[in-house]
Amino acid sequence: MWLRCLAATRDDHDVSPKERIRDYRDIVAWQRAIDLAVMVGALCDRLPRREWELASQMRRAATSVHSNIAEGNGRGSIADYLRHLYMSRAFLHELESDLHYVQRGYGARVDANKALSLAVDVRRPLFGLIKSLIQKKEGER
Repeated sequence: MWLRCLAATRDDHDVSPKERIRDYRDIVAWQRAIDLAVMVGALCDRLPRREWELASQMRRAATSVHSNIAEGNGRGSIADYLRHLYMSRAFLHELESDLHYVQRGYGARVDANKALSLAVDVRRPLFGLIKSLIQKKEGER
């Protein structure tokens, strides 16, 4: 079954990399994306009030990263799953760009370094999951 992906297993060390993913909550990229969304929410609370539109956009982008991973996992085909993972990747890039803007514009007052670091920690398993699903899809041809 296509839910078995090396790059997408739990973060636990005692779980075999080939263990079947029971649902989206077992996907490392989703787990880290949830942490990122929580962190971004807290960061947005520290932005000046005049940046409410930016904060709202950042929250939506952060939520879209983990939401698209979960939704794609629930789809019935690899193509649909990949489509949602590509959207997740795009929202992650949007969020990273916004975090760089916040870091440059507000510096130490709103420290975005931890969120940027966590975004990288989301990117790695997300890209790995995309790569493994592409290989799986090509193997089915």
